[in-house]
Amino acid sequence: MSQSDLLPILNRIADSLERLAPPQQDANLLESYDIDAFLWQGAISTLLPVPKVQSVPLSHLCGIQRQRDIVLRNTQQFAQGLEANNVMLWGARGMGKSSLVKACTLEVNKTQRSKNLPPLALIEIPRDELSTLPKLLAILRQSSRRVILFCDDLSFESQDADYKSLKSVLDGGIAGRPDNVVVYATSNRKHLMPRDMIENETGSSINPGEAIEEKVSLSDRFGLWIGLYSASQDDYLAIVKTYASAQSLPIDEETLTKKALQWSLARGSRSGRVAAQFITALSSELKA
Repeated sequence: MSQSDLLPILNRIADSLERLAPPQQDANLLESYDIDAFLWQGAISTLLPVPKVQSVPLSHLCGIQRQRDIVLRNTQQFAQGLEANNVMLWGARGMGKSSLVKACTLEVNKTQRSKNLPPLALIEIPRDELSTLPKLLAILRQSSRRVILFCDDLSFESQDADYKSLKSVLDGGIAGRPDNVVVYATSNRKHLMPRDMIENETGSSINPGEAIEEKVSLSDRFGLWIGLYSASQDDYLAIVKTYASAQSLPIDEETLTKKALQWSLARGSRSGRVAAQFITALSSELKA
């Protein structure tokens, strides 16, 4: 085959590869201020816009008022261009850790837009994409928009080195964490590592104290380290009543309380998530 015959074939192959390749990602997408949130897809280095964030209104988050106020104040300061801390929310399942992050971001953005100021961008990075954080930070450095990197349900297992990527971001690393970025994370674990992973270092390291410090110190990189605990019965019922009122459910308070307690006993748990699940079931029951 002659060179003249080969050239059109090579051109077609190149065109096909270009169509298959993901578009070059830059910071222009972040300048679309009508979008509050994005999902980072590290495998193809792409930010995926989230048209509508699934979130609970901030006023519906009962039983965690102190934690809510701390996170909201930190988020407001960050949006205003002031210094702000990285935030770790840890504790009981279903108590609104991720809901709190989303609700605070949307509440702050509502205020920002009312003042014709740039809203925050909430970028969720999946746990298994942490190794691609340097690529994401390279994109965020091109933007002036302030960004909350959101790591939901964060934890690490044995032989898992991805926590070092996150530590580098929290510490700043040699390139430094961009001034327009903070990290918000949630976890059911207080120290992000399983207890046996930390304790096993005692018998396997020459300097076990240093090894344990390496594992535990990740949590110390978060300036705000906030615990959310299991709901008391009063808090649980307050959440139920708030949700029921928001949906204008046609049910008297005594019956609502009785059914809510029966539901929590059947589930063996009291939390905001259990309350929301109860209201979903009750709403369908009342409409049937």
